[in-house]
Amino acid sequence: MHRTGITNLPLHYGTTPRWLFSRMVELSGEISWIIMDEFGADELLKRISDPLFFQAFSCVIGFDWHSSGTTTTTCGALKVALKNEEDIVVAGGKGATSRKTPQEVVWGAKKLNLSGDEVNRIIYSSRMSAKVDNSCVQDGYQLYHHCIFFSGKEWTVVQQGMGETYARRYHWFSSPNFVCEPHSGIASERTHERVLDMTAHKSEEARKISCDLACENPRHLRQYFRKPAQKTLLDFGEPTAKENQGYLCGAISMPPHHPILPEDLSLRSLETLKKAYEIQPRNFEELVAIEGMGPKKIRALALISELVYGARPSWSDPAKFSFAHGGKDGFPYPVDRKTYDATIQTLRSAIEESRLENRVKLSAIKRLAEFLSGGDEFRNSE
Repeated sequence: MHRTGITNLPLHYGTTPRWLFSRMVELSGEISWIIMDEFGADELLKRISDPLFFQAFSCVIGFDWHSSGTTTTTCGALKVALKNEEDIVVAGGKGATSRKTPQEVVWGAKKLNLSGDEVNRIIYSSRMSAKVDNSCVQDGYQLYHHCIFFSGKEWTVVQQGMGETYARRYHWFSSPNFVCEPHSGIASERTHERVLDMTAHKSEEARKISCDLACENPRHLRQYFRKPAQKTLLDFGEPTAKENQGYLCGAISMPPHHPILPEDLSLRSLETLKKAYEIQPRNFEELVAIEGMGPKKIRALALISELVYGARPSWSDPAKFSFAHGGKDGFPYPVDRKTYDATIQTLRSAIEESRLENRVKLSAIKRLAEFLSGGDEFRNSE
């Protein structure tokens, strides 16, 4: 089962101290190497795509459980720690670095000896996951961080959007479908009342009609698009007595959750729809992939689908920890450097011995964990 999802985090400002980040790099590397040595690189990707694992992982390496910085710093630490790994590549990052993702994918693919088709698949997955979370899940968060982890077979995307007081993190794992329920196992502490989610199963009919509308001649859609300087309700004239009784009325009350605004349905949108008409997308994914098909156009088509054809999209927000070494801001307690360094050394020794075919120490650690958790496996072995 693919576990991907969304996490909301309050914005915390400031930077990670150099002494702590260097330790985060070492500890995240040791933990990653143990997972890869035991289960392989693809398992590490799958775990990173789980928002709950990622959150716990961030806390273990010393970050605050509810800080927006967990995403950028944890991904940054993993990128540095895994840069010399032969079976996995981390590309992208925060701000301007995220825009270098395609180039970094190409460079990393050489290390993995991927074919041209495989490289194009990774780049497409990176681009589409970002576009879907920015345009098809309209929750008010603007993406500013994008990171893709990939091996020869699988890929994982971790990206984050900025809101007013919260940041929201989105997880993907080798999704076979980019536009229908690509997020599952969602973890979040903050949701919003009205979010246009064109990826929801409930939006299937709206997706289909949106694609059909885009394949029509844009001139047929002009009647639904209006200029900002449109007529006001007063231009309908004074209502008659019968109209006042509710039989007929030029002024109607639109639903509060998605008013049809001029910026939603503008004549400028016809240029993008003209391009879509020329391409004739076969499905909603191909429609979203068209350059220039951003949030406003997606929303406009969704509104027309509902207004004309009654295909109502989903307006529900698709957006449920632990400390091992303290947090960088001193909560719930300051990072214990001595314990942190001891943990790194213990894990480093374990992975070195494991690589030398000596699994005694690693097995002891596993049995200890089973004992502490009261696992059935340990009890049955006694």
